[in-house]
Amino acid sequence: EQTYSMVKTGAPTVTVTNLKPATRYVFQIRAASPGPSWEAQSFNPSIEVQTLGEAASGSRDQSPAIVVTVVTISALLVLGSVMSVLAIWRRPCSYGKGGGDAHDEEELYFHFKVPTRRTFLDPQSCGDLLQAVHLFAKELDAKSVTLERSLGGGRFGELCCGCLQLPGRQELLVAVHMLRDSASDSQRLGFLAEALTLGQFDHSHIVRLEGVVTRGSTLMIVTEYMSHGALDGFLRRHEGQLVAGQLMGLLPGLASAMKYLSEMGYVHRGLAARHVLVSSDLVCKISGFGRGPRDRSEAVYTTMSGRSPALWAAPETLQFGHFSSASDVWSFGIIMWEVMAFGERPYWDMSGQDVIKAVEDGFRLPPPRNCPNLLHRLMLDCWQKDPGLPPH
Repeated sequence: EQTYSMVKTGAPTVTVTNLKPATRYVFQIRAASPGPSWEAQSFNPSIEVQTLGEAASGSRDQSPAIVVTVVTISALLVLGSVMSVLAIWRRPCSYGKGGGDAHDEEELYFHFKVPTRRTFLDPQSCGDLLQAVHLFAKELDAKSVTLERSLGGGRFGELCCGCLQLPGRQELLVAVHMLRDSASDSQRLGFLAEALTLGQFDHSHIVRLEGVVTRGSTLMIVTEYMSHGALDGFLRRHEGQLVAGQLMGLLPGLASAMKYLSEMGYVHRGLAARHVLVSSDLVCKISGFGRGPRDRSEAVYTTMSGRSPALWAAPETLQFGHFSSASDVWSFGIIMWEVMAFGERPYWDMSGQDVIKAVEDGFRLPPPRNCPNLLHRLMLDCWQKDPGLPPH
């Protein structure tokens, strides 16, 4: 069995540390440049490296390291950065005839020390979405997932609460997103795009992907279960039970997660309290990554169930359909207001069109009751009309 990890960098070298003894590593390098998608560009010849065994590897406290030198033609280096892909095989712990079974294999874990941050891989740039999903998400056996009860309808099908039982691990309560049998090809691609997006994130305040089921009769995305549900509903159920300090304590983790997404080059486009989930220990985590990657500005004006996305959208999104980290900052300011107002609807009973006009005319939400002035000033900083001015 093989696993892959990918790192994108503009530097001429990549240092790989924490290698395992007696393990074969295969390095492949290709350039990423404007024009064709990165999958369409060919790899350089593979570089194979075999690490020494336990006895010959020296002190256990010293992890072997390999420096991979990236050699590409100068034109490609000018056009783009270098994409290196590592294929790593698990080594069996026993060497009997026929090899070891799953219980005889040692799981490999490794880390990269690279000079640049990880960059988000846009699902729209992938020629084969299913293959890309398998690069970033663990494939689960459908038999390891047990469905317990329905949580309602999701964007692509039914959402259920269930249990995930993996060998050698405790049973885990999970949320299972299932693709409906009647799903169109477009919905199937959207489902895989959401799995690919979630699989790239690793942050304590972003909903964690446990794995996917793509080889069974029903496609599934399996995530951690957040028992208190969406933040807006949680706040309404506990109105008056939390003091201002407790409410403010929900925000730093979300801000940290948004900084993480921004550094990866990912724009959420749908930040709102309803897309934040609350765990049993009251940890808030960002979700709602299932929105289309290229939402048009018209979608912002659509009102469903009395909720218009215009309530959370920045002026440049409303006017030009432009999404950026700055527009996410505007939406985060609305989340702060929702939290301090115990999940109250932003702009109260104003219609989406009325909100658009009011914001354009300079209106901004007043502070909710008991909201500290300093926090409201921060909200106002997020709602600067010039998208270059919001705090990051």
